[in-house]
Amino acid sequence: MVIPNKSSTFVSPEPAKPLNDAQMCGSFYFYTMSNRIPFQKPYTSAHDLVCLLQSRGLTVTYTSKAESYLEYIGYYRLSAYMYPLLQMPKEQHRYKPSATFSQVMMLYRFDKKLRLLIFNEIEKIEVAVRSAIVNIGSAMTGNPFWMTDCSNFIDAGKFCRTMDLIDAELHRSREDFIVHFKQTYSDAYPPAWILAEVLPFGVITNIFSNIKVARIKKSIARRFGLQVAPFESWLTIVTLTRNSCCHHARVWNKQNTIRPMLPNRMAGSWITLPTDTLRIYFDLCIIKYFLNIISPNNDMKAKIDSLLADYPAIDTVAMGFPRGWENEPLWR
Repeated sequence: MVIPNKSSTFVSPEPAKPLNDAQMCGSFYFYTMSNRIPFQKPYTSAHDLVCLLQSRGLTVTYTSKAESYLEYIGYYRLSAYMYPLLQMPKEQHRYKPSATFSQVMMLYRFDKKLRLLIFNEIEKIEVAVRSAIVNIGSAMTGNPFWMTDCSNFIDAGKFCRTMDLIDAELHRSREDFIVHFKQTYSDAYPPAWILAEVLPFGVITNIFSNIKVARIKKSIARRFGLQVAPFESWLTIVTLTRNSCCHHARVWNKQNTIRPMLPNRMAGSWITLPTDTLRIYFDLCIIKYFLNIISPNNDMKAKIDSLLADYPAIDTVAMGFPRGWENEPLWR
């Protein structure tokens, strides 16, 4: 069951009208259009929201506890976990006869534990990819400062934007090793193996994608048994999934917006069953593939098995799991 992405950005098809001071205040510009209406829904208290949910058919056994969850978690965040419990058509906002607020909180807790599991596994991938890019790039260029040398990159504009991000990270960093480098050495930037430790993973992947020498990129991708294009594609998926986990976003049944590339060949075992590549199961497969290369004896499957056993009511089909997934070569 797919929940619409509430945070999607609308692009105006007509020229924007001049903005007043109130519209220009903040991080975003809001454009008015003839076919759009102002938001007029008032704030609703937790007590009234519980009453609203009950009027729509959702069983709430402990109203005071439900009110507390709505106050400390927020109705809007929890509404994503209420959505699968609605009857069709969902626009009528009527809940299935068996739907309960306890089920909402069950989905919420499962999603939270799934995010923690994913984030823990992605950390291992980040460290390994970061190390491969630093070590192979440094060895093949023969330049400890290759990450901040524009001659090593294809797109000058992208390099400049990356340098802006590097400058910002170095300026705000209070890490002892960065302070020590600034106080000790005259170089404008630290060598790659120091610099990479303070850069977000997204910046590291941008550096990789902009490397000029193809054989350097091939060597890095080959470290993980992939060709360059699918390696880049999978790094994007890993980064986006990591960001979702960091920002506490719903992941369990969310449909992704970017379809990952499928490699022509790979060094490790992979899946054979038809699978929706936009669902979290496929993200888990990508993570598992990297882990099998990095740490062949990893226990990711055991962790997933344990989590699913703790939440037997979870609809794994909504997550993209095919029947018999546990017997796939990747997971065996």
